[in-house]
Amino acid sequence: MQMLLRIFKGISPRVVSLSIITLAAIWLSAFLYPQLPGSFQYESSPMPFYGLVKSVIGHSALAGVIFSLIVLSLLGTFLVVFNTKVVFISERTLLPAAIYILITGLFPQHQVLNPVLPAGVFLMLAIMRIMEAYRKPGTAFNFFDAGLLISIGSLFYCNLIWFALLVFIGIALLRPVNIVEIAVSFIGILTPYFILAGIFYVAGKDISALFTDMRINLFGQIQDYHFGLLTTAVLIFTGVLALISLSYLLTRINAQKIKSRKTFYLLLWTFFISIGMYICLPSVSVEIAWITGIPASYILAYYFIFSGKKLINEILFTVFYLLILLIQAVYIL
Repeated sequence: MQMLLRIFKGISPRVVSLSIITLAAIWLSAFLYPQLPGSFQYESSPMPFYGLVKSVIGHSALAGVIFSLIVLSLLGTFLVVFNTKVVFISERTLLPAAIYILITGLFPQHQVLNPVLPAGVFLMLAIMRIMEAYRKPGTAFNFFDAGLLISIGSLFYCNLIWFALLVFIGIALLRPVNIVEIAVSFIGILTPYFILAGIFYVAGKDISALFTDMRINLFGQIQDYHFGLLTTAVLIFTGVLALISLSYLLTRINAQKIKSRKTFYLLLWTFFISIGMYICLPSVSVEIAWITGIPASYILAYYFIFSGKKLINEILFTVFYLLILLIQAVYIL
C-alpha cells in the first residue's frame, strides 16, 4: 500500500487494472443496493435530454446505475485524453482519472442516475475545444462549438449553463478580444434552445413549460443534504488536500509553458465557478461535486506528481484512498 501513489502515477496495464478494481469497489454499493434518484428539482422537472434518458431507462434503478457508470468511464477517459493532447501536466499519467473516480465515492447516495455526469462530459469536451483555439489563426469557431457543447449539456443539467462563462474567459485568455468570436459564442450557446423551441412548436408542445422547468432548475430550492460525521471528516481532509495542491500549483504556474499555464487558468476558473455555484445558488447541492471533481482531479494530480515530498504524498494519497473506501464500507454495512 505504501507504493499506491507510485502505481497510479504510471501508465502501465497494472494502473488500468487497479483503476478498474478501484472503480468496482467504489461503485459496489450502487450495484448491491441500486436506488432511484431522490426528489430533486432536476428529477421532478427534468431538462429535455435528461427526461429522454429517464424515459428510456424507465423505473429500473440498476439500469440507471449502469448508465451512470458508463458515462463516468467515458468522462475518465476524456480526462486522460485531454492531458495527453495538451500535456499541461508534463507527464503521461492516468492519475487524474483515478482521482476523479475516488471523488465520485464521496457521496454514495448520489451514485444513481443523475443529469450531472452526462453534462460533465459535454463540459469536458467544451474545455478541450476551447484549448484547441490556442494560436489558431483567423476567427476560431472553436468558441461556437464550446458554447454549443455547454448548452447541449445544460439540456441534461440546467445549471451547466453558468459554465458558458468559460467560453468568454477562454477568449480573453487565448486571443485578442474579437467581437466576431464573442458573437458566434453567443450564437453557439443559444442554438440548441432555438432548435428545441422549434421542435416544441412543430410538435405542438407547450414551449412555456420548457422555460418553467429552466426557472425551477436554475433558481428553485434544492433539498438540503445532511452530512454524516464520517463524510464531514473526509470532506475536511479532501478540502485541506485540495488547498495544499492549489497553493502548490499557484506557486509554480508562472513557470509553466504558455499553453499549459492558460490551460490551468481555464481549469481554475472551472473550479471556482463550481464552488461559487454551490455557495450562492439554492438550486445547487452536492451533485456539483461531479463537476468540481474535473478540475480538482488535475490540481491534485499535479501536486502528487511534482511535489518532492514523496513519502508524505504517498501517505496523503493512501489515506485519501482508504477514507473513500471506508465511506463505501460504512454505507454498505
